Amino acid sequence: MPKMKTHRGSAKRFKKTGSGKLKRSHAYTSHLFSNKSQKQKRKLRKAALVSSGDYKRIRFMIGSK
Repeated sequence: MPKMKTHRGSAKRFKKTGSGKLKRSHAYTSHLFSNKSQKQKRKLRKAALVSSGDYKRIRFMIGSK
């Protein structure tokens, strides 16, 4: 069986942390900022972790076991 190819779109969106968790960025950060509060925009800047339900699927897509 040949090797699985890395899903390049996922590889650009997710990074592995030192402890092996997956880091992601928030949605809603590209435009229409005038009707978002300052608090919401500030919280969207920080990275978040991938949820446990999606973790296994995304881990295989980015090519790490």
